[in-house]
Amino acid sequence: MKRADVIGRVLAVSDMHSAYERTAQLLAAFETEVRSNPVPHVIAIDGDIFEHGNVVAVRSGGAVDWAFLAALPAIAPTVFNLGNHDNDLTPDLAQVVARMKSLGVHVVSTIGDTRTGAGYADPSTTLPFGRRSLRVVGMATNSLTTYPKASRDQLSIPAAADWASANLAGALAGADLVMVMSHAGVSADRDILPLLPDGSLMIGGHNHLLFQHRQGRSAYVHTGAWTAAYTVAEFLSDGSVTAQSRTVALDAPASPALADLIAATLAADLTEEERIILGTSPRALSLGDTGRRVAAGLAQAAGAEAGFIGHTTLGTGVPAGPVSRYVFDSIVRFDGKLMVATVSRAQFDGFMARANQDRPMPLADRSGDFLYASAAAPKSDPVRIVTTDWCATNQQEYFGTTDLSFTEATGLSVKATSAAALLQAGRTA
Repeated sequence: MKRADVIGRVLAVSDMHSAYERTAQLLAAFETEVRSNPVPHVIAIDGDIFEHGNVVAVRSGGAVDWAFLAALPAIAPTVFNLGNHDNDLTPDLAQVVARMKSLGVHVVSTIGDTRTGAGYADPSTTLPFGRRSLRVVGMATNSLTTYPKASRDQLSIPAAADWASANLAGALAGADLVMVMSHAGVSADRDILPLLPDGSLMIGGHNHLLFQHRQGRSAYVHTGAWTAAYTVAEFLSDGSVTAQSRTVALDAPASPALADLIAATLAADLTEEERIILGTSPRALSLGDTGRRVAAGLAQAAGAEAGFIGHTTLGTGVPAGPVSRYVFDSIVRFDGKLMVATVSRAQFDGFMARANQDRPMPLADRSGDFLYASAAAPKSDPVRIVTTDWCATNQQEYFGTTDLSFTEATGLSVKATSAAALLQAGRTA
């Protein structure tokens, strides 16, 4: 049976978070993809290109991120769906959108501006796709506490699933090929998926997940985070969409101009304190294994039988070798207190069942926000657990319950405990 022809390809990435160690490599990968595959392309960025936790991004005004964005439209038509970190460096989201548009980037979003009553961008646009066209719809997360605090009163954001139920059919009326971009997370996306025409591409973000899911002839993908991977989706002549992830290696070919800019920006904006080596990592770990190593370290430090840490508290996996303070801050993004609780064995088993969602699992079992958990299997009942103050405060999202009673583990902090768990013979963070 003859394989269907490729009509066009989408190169998709989300949640980059100013991860400069791979930005030049990603740009080179996009250039190679388009050059090596003579079919129409669209580049899709599903939110959160910026990161306020990166001191170099803050001090340089996101110079590297803006240079990356500026280079994309020359490679292929580029569309950006706004996420909750895209005004991290410039609090007024209207200024961010205007600058993106000035670079030739198409912007879509369901975020409204309370000052004007209008949207920061239209929720949909139509892009050329060779002889065909691609209708793109973008939706944002309505979790206001994840946006920069200074901007929250300027933002009006509907729940993505509610907006889709009321508006998606109209936004897709008369469309040829369809791509829906959601930065609302898996839980919302599950309610949106049934509303898509068969043969659509849906790109998800916000949860820092990496997977592909088939639904009929449609594809639903999450593309990973921290510029560690991107996804290639292909629209085929038989009406179906296929998708496959590509890893972005640290030693992959890099765009020379962007690599030079990154080196110069780091040299200009890093302080001596941020260059200090905190310790050495014996080996490189994946993001998931880093999370589990940290969770085990939290448990050991707090005298608990199991540790849990929220997936987006972590940015990237720990590399092998010396780790500077600057690099460590991209591994463990946020500091905070450690909190302990005592739970029944049945509760603990339930927490473990929904933890570590970097593994293959059915879409129905994915919760969006999730915990990395240490692999300990205590036989005791009850079980003493430890987590961060963020996860304790937001326990419904992470543990799936609201009845856990946490107390502070005195004298312990997230970053210092994590550094001790990950690094050898170094200073504490």
